[in-house]
This record gives sequence, structure tokens and C-alpha cells, in this order.
Amino acid sequence: MDLLQAYANNSDDDDQNHQPSNLSPDSSPPRLIPSKSAAPKVDDTMLALTAAKAHQSHSKPIDPTQHVVAFNPTYDQLWAPIYGPAHPYAKDGIAQGMRNHKLGFVEDASIDSFVFDEQYNTFHKYGYAADPSGSNYIGDLDALRKNDAISVYNIPQHEQKKRKIEKKQEMEEDEAAGGEGEVDPTEVDNPASDVWLMKNKKSPWAGKKQGLQTELTEEQKKYAEEYAKKKEEKGHPGEKGEHVVDKTTFHGKEERDYQGRSWIAPPKDAKATNDHCYIPKRLVHTWSGHTKGVSAIRFFPKYGHLILSAGMDTKVKIWDVFNSGKCMRTYMGHSKAVRDISFCNDGTKFLTAGYDKNIKYWDTETGQVISTFSTGKIPYVVKLNPDEDKQNVLLAGMSDKKIVQWDINTGQITQEYDQHLGAVNTITFVDNNRRFVTSSDDKSLRVWEFGIPVVIKYISEPHMHSMPSISLHPNTNWLAAQSLDNQILIYSTRERFQLNKKKRFAGHIVAGYACQVNFSPDGRFVMSGDGEGKCWFWDWKSCKVFRTLKCHEGVCIGCEWHPLEQSKVATCGWDGLIKYW
Repeated sequence: MDLLQAYANNSDDDDQNHQPSNLSPDSSPPRLIPSKSAAPKVDDTMLALTAAKAHQSHSKPIDPTQHVVAFNPTYDQLWAPIYGPAHPYAKDGIAQGMRNHKLGFVEDASIDSFVFDEQYNTFHKYGYAADPSGSNYIGDLDALRKNDAISVYNIPQHEQKKRKIEKKQEMEEDEAAGGEGEVDPTEVDNPASDVWLMKNKKSPWAGKKQGLQTELTEEQKKYAEEYAKKKEEKGHPGEKGEHVVDKTTFHGKEERDYQGRSWIAPPKDAKATNDHCYIPKRLVHTWSGHTKGVSAIRFFPKYGHLILSAGMDTKVKIWDVFNSGKCMRTYMGHSKAVRDISFCNDGTKFLTAGYDKNIKYWDTETGQVISTFSTGKIPYVVKLNPDEDKQNVLLAGMSDKKIVQWDINTGQITQEYDQHLGAVNTITFVDNNRRFVTSSDDKSLRVWEFGIPVVIKYISEPHMHSMPSISLHPNTNWLAAQSLDNQILIYSTRERFQLNKKKRFAGHIVAGYACQVNFSPDGRFVMSGDGEGKCWFWDWKSCKVFRTLKCHEGVCIGCEWHPLEQSKVATCGWDGLIKYW
């Protein structure tokens, strides 16, 4: 016991003598003199390291990637900036995981945009604003007290009145100042002077001087000319087709006979011989005069004593049918092939559509062009509204998928029917001319209410082909559509426009050609040209082939049944001939 007591006293004295004053209680005890210890030897390096680490961790900032903190960090540690190897693109050293914006971490604050604008503008005007995070204010607190914490958007009533009065006084002072000084009378009348502006100041914008239009520099003029030239080259010379001088030649003996009747006047005795139609057997007459193929023929309405033909040689010719069988007049007004022709109801005028992008409205008798229409696109089909009171309404199916409606009297476009996805090929009026059916290269049929550019019926089936020619049955209940898969399909014109599956006419080869399809005036026969120069006749009831005639070399593109002579048919082909059977 005495030994132990001595040891304890001894070690206390040693400690007091040798302990340096600057060591913290955390650090491990210094071993200057080997102490006499009865305890077994213990390696306490680990303890020393742990103690040092604990001391260090109190000053070290927290690693932002750490999820668990094993001690209570101080405020300074939590908000210490992050050091160490930053992300190569992070300029300020904020770890990539801590940012949601390229400049650092932005916290969401739910502030209404109006409230934000209010505080923003208030701060810029008065120098204080409400702190979004709490109920206190930031900024110039003296101004806050002085203005009673108002914002720019809630100025009290008396303030507003005060402002108005101040403004008025300012204006009066200005006027008085203007009146005192000597005013040059020329300046009062000169709109460019400040005096005139002050006198005529009416609105907040009136004080701004108008920049006077200066002359264009040479460079600007040159640029303007070049721009105008470029625009013309693009094919918009006023958005019109190619211009050609309109000419006409009369080939008959005289334009008026001994009784003063015009050469286009129908013969008095022309009337239907009987109601029954017969299929023609032999060739009666051939008209030749076109130097290239003939693309369409049309008989004179109701009488058929003249026949109009559209040629690919740019000419339109009209031929006599009953008497001499000669060409009566040639109309030259297109610079490219003529695509379609159409008579008006009484035959005194007709329309032509050419590949030169022009539609022309001609006087049949004199050959004068009454008017020309163009949208800068190729018209594929032209039609006048068949109603007697709407003979001034022209519809044209264009290559840019539109059907354009013009008023012939004014020359204005009155409507555009724009729903097709391909060039428009045909326009057929149905249902007492209240509606019309159009077909297009998009292999669909669309039915429109006349004057309303909204499709009321859209017919498109996966098995359908393009239909380049459509004709109305004389009883107006059916449409015959030439389908490019070598058949003629029949659609009803009643409400539903259904395909009549029982009736289809086939046998001819028309694939690739827009061969015209037509009916006999009594509706008993269907006829069509084909790609091999034949003209086919089918019986309407049985759908059987009745007869074929070899009419032309090459394609027989058009065929028309004479409106009065029941057993006569005209055909035209790409060999440039028109034949009468």
C-alpha cells in the first residue's frame, strides 16, 4: 500500500512539473519520463488518432455527398463553402449534384407573377419590397415608413388626384412659358418644329417627331430593283399565267346568212327524231385540222349543230355538224396545250383551260376573249354553274389541290374549296346544282355544298383508284366514274353517294389515260374511249359490252353522244382527228 501511495504522489508531482500549459485536454498525454505502471502494456496509438480526428472534424466542413453525419455539426460547418476537386465546368465549385441551374442551386418560391411584378416595380420606384420568405420588408426602411408601405399598384385615391392636378399645373406652366417667349410665326405652322408639336400635342405619342422620309440611296435603289426582278422570275408577274395575244379566224362563207341570222344560230327544224337511242355502226365524217392530239370535244348545248374541240396545238376549233362539216372558227389564245373546254347553257360563250395557267372566257360567235382568269397554277377542269341565274359563276379545279370559284362579271375569286390532297380532275354538279362532286389525284371523291367550302361527304376506300372522268346519268340519279383500274364505277347521287356494287362496266383498257365516259341521251347505254383507240358501248341494265368500234390510232380520249340525233356519236383521239359515227 505504501508503495502505491508513494507512486501516486510521485506521479502527481511529475505532472505538475512537466505538463506544458498549451496542450489541450483532448490531446494524448506526453510521455517524457517512462512512468512506472503495474498495468499491462497497451498500444494507444489508435486512441490518439481518434482523438485527433474528433478534434479535426469540428473544424472540417461537411462533405455534401455524405448522407449521414455522425456528430452534431456547427452552423459554420453547415454553411462553409465547398472546397476540393470541383467539377471541371463548375466555376464556383458547387458540386454538380447540388445544382439545378447553371449558376448554382435555385430554390422554388411560389409567387404569383402579378405579386412578383408588383414587388419588383415597387422596389425600383420606392426602394423597398416585401420579402417573399416572410412578413418583413427589405430595402430602404425610411422610404417604407414615409410611404406607409404602399406598393406601385395600390396608390390611394387622394394620391392619384394630387398627381392629376400636378400634371395639369405643369402643362399650364409650359404653355405660359411658351406664350411669354417670342414665337416665330413660321415655326407655328411648321409640323417639324417643337412649337408646333407643343401646340398640337394630343396624345402621349404626339410628342414624337416623325422621321422624315429621305431619298433612297443608290445601293437601296439597286437592291429594290433586284428584289422586284427576282420576284418576277419566281413566276409571279402579278400572279398570272403566260400572256398571249388573242386571235381568231373565221373559216365559214359568211358570219350572217341572207336573213341576218348568226352562223351559230341553231337550225329551226332541229329536234329529236325519236326517244330511242341506237349504237352507231359506221363512220359518217372525219374532221381533221388539229396538228396535234385533241384533248376534249363538246357538242353545242341542246342542238348539237356545232362541235367544239380543244387541241394540244394550243388551238380551239368549232366545226359544223349538220351541213358542210367544215371548221367554222379557230380560237387562238393559249400558249400551251388546251386541257378542258366547257360551253355555257345557251352556247353563246365557252370556257377554255390551258397548260399556260390561263382560263379564258370566249364569245363563240365573234371569237373575242371576254375575260381571262389565272391563279398562277394549271387549271385541269373548268365548269360554269348550270343554274340559269348563276351563269356568271365559274369553278376551276387546279393543280394545287384547290377548286377556285370566280365571279365572271367582276373577275374576283369568291370562294376556294381547299380540302383535296392532289390535283383536282373533275367537277360534276348534282342534286339540282345545289351540290357538286369532285375527284382528284388523291384517289378520293368529295361532295361539296355549292358556295360552302366544307366537304359534306368524303369517299375514299383502300381499293379506289384515281377517277379522271365523271359523267352524270340523264336521270341525274347516278354518276359514272372512269376508274384507272380499267373499270367504270357507278355512284348514287342521292343523300349517301354510295357505290352501286351491282353495276360496273369493264373490258376496256384505260389505265394511265383520262378517257371520257358518257351516257346516251336516253340513259340506256354507257360509252367510253380507251387507251387502244377503241370506243366501247355497254348496256346500262345488264352491264354487258354491246359493241366496240376501232376509232383512232393511239388513244381515244373523248366521246360524246349527239344530243338530238340518237344514233350518232363523236369521238376524238390523240391522232388529231375528230370522227363522227
